[in-house]
Amino acid sequence: MVHSDWGDWLPAAVAAADPDGIAVWYLGCNGVILKASDGTTLFVDPYLGTGDPPRTVRMIPVPFDPRDVSDADAVLATHEHTDHVHGPSQAPLLADTGCSLYAPEASIAVARDDERWQDDYAVTTDQYRRVAVGDTYDIGSFTVHVTPAHDSDAVQPVSYVFEHDAGTVFHGGDTKPADALAEIGAAHDIDVGILAFGSTGEIPDKQTREPSVTTWYNTETEVVACANALQLDRLVPTHWDMWKGLTADPTALHAHTRSMASPQRLDVVEIGDRIDVS
Repeated sequence: MVHSDWGDWLPAAVAAADPDGIAVWYLGCNGVILKASDGTTLFVDPYLGTGDPPRTVRMIPVPFDPRDVSDADAVLATHEHTDHVHGPSQAPLLADTGCSLYAPEASIAVARDDERWQDDYAVTTDQYRRVAVGDTYDIGSFTVHVTPAHDSDAVQPVSYVFEHDAGTVFHGGDTKPADALAEIGAAHDIDVGILAFGSTGEIPDKQTREPSVTTWYNTETEVVACANALQLDRLVPTHWDMWKGLTADPTALHAHTRSMASPQRLDVVEIGDRIDVS
């Protein structure tokens, strides 16, 4: 069960918001909420767990309790890792709002077979919506394109392009540079791109707990390479705040982006912050 460090102010703020175009809230880790002018509300990779100490140790607050969310049109997962598919964080959203989980098969398998949300929560199996690269879905006022991602640590990673009359948002999950990003950038005029960024550190092994040098997310050079390939107007770095030993300083990216054609702008946001696309 999730305990929020912040009470219910964040879901209340989302519910009360009336954006002109798209409002995007950063949830820490790699999670975001997108809300459109017609009220369509999407949760992407929301994670409200505390990790697996001492291997993964959460360094930021838990910003909301999913049971305090009154409206959601979809939850979308980029891949099967626990900080992207997590029953206590996401199953109550499906149970209480009736929305669906859009995710690749490997992610659906975590929810359906490993965590068995349909047994432990009021979730039905028809709320699991399998996606694959190349799929397109209309969810409320968003057109959602399922696009490739390059994450060698994941079994079946995807990224998402969210198109709306007000603009276009890209969520890369934990993707690193890949040729496919340039293809996505050529096919879509992306206003805001959300990309994972972090440092290299020593993380204990799952079984032995012996520390090993680990790089899970883009370095400064890699995240800017992704942003440039995608031809982003605005880059929002994420994931840099989450795990002890892998945190990073996103303001350092100002020096890396200054001379690049893309991104044109770097938006450094902290957990709970809102940006707008219009």
